[in-house]
Amino acid sequence: MTENTKDQIAAHAIMRDPATVMDLNRLGSLYPYKLSFMRKLARRVMHENWDISTALFNLDKEGYGEVVYEIQTPKNTYHFVVFANYLDPETRTDRVIADKWDITLTLRHGKFNKNELSMLKRNVPLQENGRMSSNSIVLSRANKSSRNFQYILDKLTSGQQPSKDKISEVGYIYRTTAVYGSGKFGMADWEKVRTLYEDFNEPFLAEMFSCFMIRQFSFDQIDHIASLRAPKKSVKLKNSIKRNLGIGNATGLGMAPFLIKHPLLINNWIEKRERVLANIIYSTEPNNQKIKSVLSLTKRAINHLQEIVTGNHQQNQINEDACKQLILLMDWISENKKNIKDWETLTNHISKEYNIESQEILNTILIEIHPNEALALETSEYVEEKYELRPEMTIDKLKKIIQEKYKWALDYNFAAKDTDSVFWYRSEEKMEPRLGIRGIDDGDEKEMILGIAKNVSQCYKAIRSIPSNLNIRTVAEFVFHEPKFRKIIRRIQTMSETFYGEIQANLLHKDVLPIHLLRCKLSFFGVGKFDPKSKLWVRNTMFQGAPIIEDIQSNYQDDWFFPVIDIHDSSENHEIQ
Repeated sequence: MTENTKDQIAAHAIMRDPATVMDLNRLGSLYPYKLSFMRKLARRVMHENWDISTALFNLDKEGYGEVVYEIQTPKNTYHFVVFANYLDPETRTDRVIADKWDITLTLRHGKFNKNELSMLKRNVPLQENGRMSSNSIVLSRANKSSRNFQYILDKLTSGQQPSKDKISEVGYIYRTTAVYGSGKFGMADWEKVRTLYEDFNEPFLAEMFSCFMIRQFSFDQIDHIASLRAPKKSVKLKNSIKRNLGIGNATGLGMAPFLIKHPLLINNWIEKRERVLANIIYSTEPNNQKIKSVLSLTKRAINHLQEIVTGNHQQNQINEDACKQLILLMDWISENKKNIKDWETLTNHISKEYNIESQEILNTILIEIHPNEALALETSEYVEEKYELRPEMTIDKLKKIIQEKYKWALDYNFAAKDTDSVFWYRSEEKMEPRLGIRGIDDGDEKEMILGIAKNVSQCYKAIRSIPSNLNIRTVAEFVFHEPKFRKIIRRIQTMSETFYGEIQANLLHKDVLPIHLLRCKLSFFGVGKFDPKSKLWVRNTMFQGAPIIEDIQSNYQDDWFFPVIDIHDSSENHEIQ
């Protein structure tokens, strides 16, 4: 056994306690990090020199029409088709009930075939009501930012670049409202994508790439319109500005159940992050350069938080508090850097003195300054979401597992009204998750099984209430007697072998904040700049600070962590130069 292997084993043994990591408030404080999917995708695109070109560009002077991009990777060929249509600004909405959008699009395998364009034109704009072929991988749509699109277009038409302040306020030209994959509407299912389209063989990479391409289209479209409006005077967006523009996103409750329904995958995501962090804290040592990097990136994180514009008072307070604490942390590090002999000294200090938001910012910074330790674990995110009942397990063993692994669930009193006051269901119109109030809203008979804590508690109560005369000793015998507990027992048995799969929260409580679930998942996507619109949905920004297709090269530097607007202003008119 090598010393490195010993170190990793030791680090695994002292990863953070699940009770700490899987607390819902902490999960809602996670930030994108080195192994987030967008970062991973960008490295793949850049290092493998993907060739992204325009196969068809058919937009009129208003930017309406169709554009097809062709993507050649070392392993495959794809094409990305965008349809842009006029949308009455009065009908533009991010809500899932919308049936028209500024652009609709699809990512497909193979070379572009012009003969298929009419079929795509009939179906892609219909989105959920259309029908896709099996070589389609992703279906999506997006709307213009009403604040940014016209402003940037007017600036380019007049021969100027947009201002830094405006880009800081809204860091994108378009925002998506849904990105569909995994076999929906006739598209290739996940198993086909994973096995045949190797470039997207990990969850959500194809969806992330589609968002990357929406961003590219937004640049191409706005440049095109400006050039036709003022052929002699207009200018194109500078590459430095493009890098500072991302793609917006509106995410609602539809994403929340995913974390509950895919606990093995979530365990994989969380455990990998925690393993990287533990390896760094307990297997590496600070030096002068690392300390300087921590200070530099902490300053960048402060600037990033200060650039976030949101009308949500609570989020503004969270960002302000984090900035104040990070400034104090920088002062403390500067004063005590000679005494920081190991990273545990730093993490212990911040865990005692500062809130979880600041703690998780520091954790992402530690991972960022140790790229080798992070990239060493950049393996496939794929895991088979399979649960198997172990009928031979004794009831005593099952009871012990619940007591040890699910103590958090047993601590809730589900006889209390507030503890069991909401339920999750799917709307009949769009089949999207919704929250209902038990006893007030209809539909609780069709409740989604997301109350894991309640189900575990009921199962445990039933086990403890087994009549002695039944002589039930095994899971098989108990399930035969109480078949309604089969699914939750299967989950308990499977998840008992994981560290971090179960979110330790009661999602049926009246004060549940689904937005924490959204932010947790989005952090692993690589999404930043959260702008909550309620406790049920959030706007955010993807790929801000990321490279653009002009940057594709094998020596790409992966350095868009906590992106900030880093382009220079004119001293006279504050226009980006």
